[in-house]
Amino acid sequence: MSENIYPRLHNASWPGIVGKGPGAEPPVSFDTMLKLTAEAEVDGVKFDGIDIGLMDPEVMGAGSDEDIKKIADKVAGYNLEIGSLVAAIWPPTGGSAMGTKEDRKRFVDEVRKACRVGKKLREMGIRPHGVIRIDSASSPEAWSADPAGNTRLIAQTFREACDVAADYGEKLAAEGEICWGGMHSWKTMIDTLEAVDRPNIGFQADMSHTFLYLLGYNRPEDRILPADFKWEDRAALEEGLKTLTSALRPWTIDFHVAQNDGTVHGSGAHDKTGRHCLATDPNGRLDIAHDAGYWLRDEHGKLTKTFKHICWDGCMFSNEVMLQPKTWNDILAVMIRVRELHGWK
Repeated sequence: MSENIYPRLHNASWPGIVGKGPGAEPPVSFDTMLKLTAEAEVDGVKFDGIDIGLMDPEVMGAGSDEDIKKIADKVAGYNLEIGSLVAAIWPPTGGSAMGTKEDRKRFVDEVRKACRVGKKLREMGIRPHGVIRIDSASSPEAWSADPAGNTRLIAQTFREACDVAADYGEKLAAEGEICWGGMHSWKTMIDTLEAVDRPNIGFQADMSHTFLYLLGYNRPEDRILPADFKWEDRAALEEGLKTLTSALRPWTIDFHVAQNDGTVHGSGAHDKTGRHCLATDPNGRLDIAHDAGYWLRDEHGKLTKTFKHICWDGCMFSNEVMLQPKTWNDILAVMIRVRELHGWK
């Protein structure tokens, strides 16, 4: 067993609510997600912390200082720390980053709420590192109606959000998920980040969602792997990953470990995006521990040490799967392997 202690290993709370609710399975409570995370153990190693989705009403409550302290105390009671936070920037609480003036105001207001929570948790000592995760809260189809104009609007909204975040000492990470307009391909993602032009914004790579950039889902002209690519061609896949990570790694400030089988999936109100697979899924196209290295090391193979923690993201698993302790032990095992290969003391 490696003695590496960084990056710290986190689970995520939001798989309990993303893709759940009306039209899908019922949500898995925050308390349950926290308990499953804390109880997972592999050869004496446990998760170090949890990243939290602030769209969960069970987490935020009224958003008062007392509510924030209750969450901090609850997480600390499981001997876990808190890392990155997901701002609730989507309607009806938030609004499209390329929408009306009121939409964009609601978006920025939700970023302000998240940054306030983040700062309070830092001051309480339970959140030593992490970012505020955002996206455009807009669809690729809507974005495509006016790519240049909508990218300008998203960038304007993100700049305002970055200025708010800076007041709280926070950084914003835009997630590379193919269902969000203006960030649905690796090229549109870079165009958006460059247009924002703020020092406290970056990219959140997710090994499942970002993997679909290779295939050009929702943006075929930006695919990296050829149209006649065959999955058994591992060498070509690795070259594709090198191209992708070389372009996005300089922007990447937050990282999700995940598996993908080369397909998309949606559930409940969540649009189709890169399918999250179990860590042990035999149909997974990624060598998780090895391929994480393309994000965690530079082009010369040297550790970047950019992330003090990494997080497992496994949204839209069935509740039956999520409630099995083995699921989280298997996930923790692959996270440990990532740290063994790409961690440090």
